[in-house]
Amino acid sequence: MACTVEIISVGNELLIGKIANTNAQWIARRIASLSGNVRRIVDIGDSLQEISAAVREALARKPTILLITGGLGPTFDDMTLEGLAEALNVPLKLEPEAERMVRARYERYEAETGRKIELTPERLKMAKLPEGGHPVKNPAGTAPGVVLERESTTIVALPGVPREMQAIFEEFVVPMVKKAVGDLHFYAKSLEATGVIESELAPLIEKTMREHPRVYIKSHPKAPEPRPLIELHISTTSESMETAVDDVEEAARMLIQLVLEHEGNIQELVEQE
Repeated sequence: MACTVEIISVGNELLIGKIANTNAQWIARRIASLSGNVRRIVDIGDSLQEISAAVREALARKPTILLITGGLGPTFDDMTLEGLAEALNVPLKLEPEAERMVRARYERYEAETGRKIELTPERLKMAKLPEGGHPVKNPAGTAPGVVLERESTTIVALPGVPREMQAIFEEFVVPMVKKAVGDLHFYAKSLEATGVIESELAPLIEKTMREHPRVYIKSHPKAPEPRPLIELHISTTSESMETAVDDVEEAARMLIQLVLEHEGNIQELVEQE
């Protein structure tokens, strides 16, 4: 069963280059490792118009899961839930369970710090969800995640703080992806080639993919000519892990042989997480 995923990352900081979108990179790697298929990643600013437009456009493509990161906090520029409500043409409402989650978190802060913390309108803002949405417990922070269904798509809004996003993803999104994926298995490996330039590698990659049509091979230049260093990523998804491994390993062996015949050097690359 195919599980298609789109990611919308919200935050002006992404568009001005202040920070890299490590959240989307992390999510994409996790989705791939679970045999899901990320079809699109979009970065947008803190704008109601941009958020609502991006959500509507994504829903028109009917992904299995639409993940939205960022913009769930208490400040004026945290607009994700309002933009989501606008896209779905539903009101924002104070959701009782979300309010309980937010209240419990601040009560915990009070107990830890000994300082009285009022549940201000800004803090209650994190418990106002689009009608039909349900809160998802945030084990690492205050703002709950949000899940709701629209036709064939499950929408999940996650905080932008990486540790909070990752905590909710592992507890809530991973089981959802596994269920949608079913029996599919993803397998990949990387090779590192030197002594051969990318234009020389191109026909070797094409030949290998023709012989092994179930695998995908992507080249990533890491160092420029005249001493090129090129990473080759070989991957596939199959209903059998054994088949997936066999397909990738056979393609890797063929590609290695072709590179060596062209007087290049190539070796397996151990990826660092």
